[in-house]
Amino acid sequence: MSIRALARAGLVAWACLVTSGCPAESESPADEQALVAGAPADSVAAEHSAGGGDGPAEATPSEVPDLRTRKTGVDWPVFLGPRGDGSSPETGILTEWPDGGPPLRWQRELGTSYGAVAVSRGRLFLFERHGDQCRLTAVKSETGDELWRFEYPTDYVDLYGYDDGPRSAPVVDEDRVYIFGAGGMLHCLSVVDGSVVWKKDTSKDYSVVQNFFGVGSSPLVEGELLIVQIGGSDPEGPDDIHSGSVRGLDSGIVAFDKRTGEERYRITDELASYASPVTVTIEGRRWCFVLARGGLVGFDPATGKVDFRFPWRARSLQSVNASNPVVVGDRVFISEAYGVGGALLAVKPGAHEVIWEDEDRRDLALAAHWMTPIHVEGHLYGSSGRHSEPAELRCLELETGEVKWSQPGLRRASLLLVEGHFICLSETGELRLLKVSPKGYEVLAETKKLVKSPAWAAPILSHGLLYIRGKDRLLCLELIPE
Repeated sequence: MSIRALARAGLVAWACLVTSGCPAESESPADEQALVAGAPADSVAAEHSAGGGDGPAEATPSEVPDLRTRKTGVDWPVFLGPRGDGSSPETGILTEWPDGGPPLRWQRELGTSYGAVAVSRGRLFLFERHGDQCRLTAVKSETGDELWRFEYPTDYVDLYGYDDGPRSAPVVDEDRVYIFGAGGMLHCLSVVDGSVVWKKDTSKDYSVVQNFFGVGSSPLVEGELLIVQIGGSDPEGPDDIHSGSVRGLDSGIVAFDKRTGEERYRITDELASYASPVTVTIEGRRWCFVLARGGLVGFDPATGKVDFRFPWRARSLQSVNASNPVVVGDRVFISEAYGVGGALLAVKPGAHEVIWEDEDRRDLALAAHWMTPIHVEGHLYGSSGRHSEPAELRCLELETGEVKWSQPGLRRASLLLVEGHFICLSETGELRLLKVSPKGYEVLAETKKLVKSPAWAAPILSHGLLYIRGKDRLLCLELIPE
């Protein structure tokens, strides 16, 4: 029986995460177009081939108009925000909410997708699918008014019954925005008008055997590089990930020139996961950490020199790693929800040491599915559990793994840290304001369901405006009044 037939019969193991997808046909790189809102069809921006060529004239960051009118706050241009850890430096949040939550400023119906949005210079970027087109839409972040849209055709199909849209978040760097589709198409576009700067069909170029849940990792800009989890394999090898015999081949992680798309280096034989790369400075040295399908890779992001690999994956064939590494000083915490749970490592150039790990524990300290835990003053806070109903919100001590408290009944949830509080979005669409404390779970405000399930993307905060999304729509709420 084919995998498609097995999925229809309900015999394929159930899995559900923010990057949920499934191996299917690749996206087509043809017939791309960028449309400025309100412009006629013949004003479509010219398409440009991968690797540069006669691309659109680049606008420098100073030439990109800032469309904001709000005077305070910061942009949220990348996955998990300006610090890359799900926290915001903004202040002045509303701590008393009316029944419907913070005031609604605008809302927008969504196509199919799971990923978070990005905000930069008064523009909000939303990556979704409509019919057989993947679409990146730029709107004014304060009003929702559309500025332009870029589309390309896709025939990606989810064999597990989840939607067929993008899973990853747009990534904005100066005058460029990057998108990575579920079928492996990687685009670099102009933030001004959506025209193509360069593009790569990574599935084709690196012989990627489509992963269980499609592509879900968001790229990362580091200096002049764009670091991407690719997970390429031998073009002569098996072409079905469910065979269990697919092996990686030297392109687990690839660094591209962020301006031209030219490859700068490729490293590891890891297959891709759904976690995104994380870069930090530890004792004066830059590091990049990637929780790939088979475990954690630590390396120098400038050169690609690998310092170590730490295997960390459940034994189940369909198990995935989807939560980003959390770095605190020289400690790196990783977690997954399919069986082995979490581990804390101490790292140094060329080596690592295990501080503690869940693998030998009967009760896992923190089994993070897709949410990346957030560190606050020696403690980690995050959603623990693979499945919805038994999932718990937990606090644990980072250095020991000791669980300080657990709160059931929230289903799987995502957190945003701001001004000593957590904004907590349950996957069923309820929004809560929590006090951050290792002493216990404390709710300060909450709403009824605001969006339809599944709400798997973490909330984001930019210039006082809180953006949350579910299956049906994106909401813009005013969390910090002006």
